[in-house]
Amino acid sequence: MKTPAVMVQGTGSNVGKSMLVAGLARAYANRGLKVMPFKPQNMSNNAAVTMDGGEIGRAQALQALGARVPTSVHMNPVLLKPECDTGCQIIVQGKRFGTLEARLFGSRKGELLQYVMESFSKLESNADLVLIEGAGSPAEINLRAGDIANMGFAEAADVPVVLAGDIDRGGVIAAIVGTHCVLEDAEKDRIKAFIINKFRGEPRLFDDGLDEIVARTGWQSLGVVPWFNRAGELPAEDALDLADGFERGAIKIVVPVISRIANFDDLDPLRMEPSVSLEFVGPGSPLPGDADIVLLPGTKATIADLGFFREQGWDIDLAAHVRRGGKVIGICGGYQMLGKRISDPEGIEGGGDVEGLGLLDIETILTDDKTLTQRSGTHIASGAPISGYEIHVGVSEGPDCLNPVIRFEDRVDGAVSRGGQIWGTYLHGLFGSDAFRDAFLRGFGASGAVTYDAQVDSALDALAEHLERTMDLDRLLEIARAR
Repeated sequence: MKTPAVMVQGTGSNVGKSMLVAGLARAYANRGLKVMPFKPQNMSNNAAVTMDGGEIGRAQALQALGARVPTSVHMNPVLLKPECDTGCQIIVQGKRFGTLEARLFGSRKGELLQYVMESFSKLESNADLVLIEGAGSPAEINLRAGDIANMGFAEAADVPVVLAGDIDRGGVIAAIVGTHCVLEDAEKDRIKAFIINKFRGEPRLFDDGLDEIVARTGWQSLGVVPWFNRAGELPAEDALDLADGFERGAIKIVVPVISRIANFDDLDPLRMEPSVSLEFVGPGSPLPGDADIVLLPGTKATIADLGFFREQGWDIDLAAHVRRGGKVIGICGGYQMLGKRISDPEGIEGGGDVEGLGLLDIETILTDDKTLTQRSGTHIASGAPISGYEIHVGVSEGPDCLNPVIRFEDRVDGAVSRGGQIWGTYLHGLFGSDAFRDAFLRGFGASGAVTYDAQVDSALDALAEHLERTMDLDRLLEIARAR
């Protein structure tokens, strides 16, 4: 007998598939099932380091947290990390597989299916239920040949599909019915039901809409899911979600949104703090002069994004910020940018040497050896415990490294400028450590008011209850078991 499994596909990107799967994982885990989340192919620079020493999309790490199971590279066997507008790094089962131009990826998808199926087999052999997330939309029929992300995988693994549509963006009837129109008959039959997501108002007002969708597709409705008000307490999956900012508290932290921003979930604990006003500055806008802190985030391509940073004139704004006495923090790629020089002798990012921003007395050499590890240690200045993960290429050395930020059991990490105005570290996720974040905020006259991990866990429980109330989860489980 096959392990129960069901795949949540969407009418498009950002319809809420990731959050639905995270909430469903918690809901079924609360029912006593061992749930495994799975996404065959993901495209994101927002990655997580797994318990087995690889990297997967951050959304799958959240889904594993929802399911209360350890993260594994098999939860997201193919991860595409864009390095430029036309190419990306391919991560297979947690490790770098190669770099490929986007136009050539279609010809290589077939050879990746074996890894996808191997990972899926490992998960289903150890689960009561596998919840699978698609990518983009099955309606992108121009990408159907060799597909491993949506219907191609569903067919290969013989799993049923439910289709999610986002009513908040408008046109949800056309999106679902239009998807039905462009699919092949066998693919239409594989979709057993649909979900209306992100509804605002009285759900019964959409009863006629549900009737139209059922009549035109033959698919049954699993429910209308109202807007989930605590969604902002869960880590954002897409950099587009950073656009609005979170202006609440007196401590103003400004984040320049570089073009290949990565692992921006570092910022989630800060945006939840009532004492913090987090502002994201997009291309073409200056860094505001009233910032207390400018935080340079991680990036998938340090040298390219350093050039992008300068093209916006942000280097000039940052220098003025420093002259005014403002603080500067760099994380991972942002840390590398703050140094005097970045060298790429092995051509990891195209080769050559570039001048850094010169705010830390360090130099970075990029190497092909990628660091992927979870870390715990002590914040040297405050003595607070601190934990997170490293995911980077390159080694940074120089006089300011003699004044490090963090002490691990086997070494130290980071660099602090003379006087402490500027510092950087390779450790992602550091602001998720409550004691450290409290010590950090106390340096600006505030204190930490959030217990971050507990609040995320609470939001997942609330999301599970939200879905239990508004979706037919018994019917969804029947669909998964009828596989």
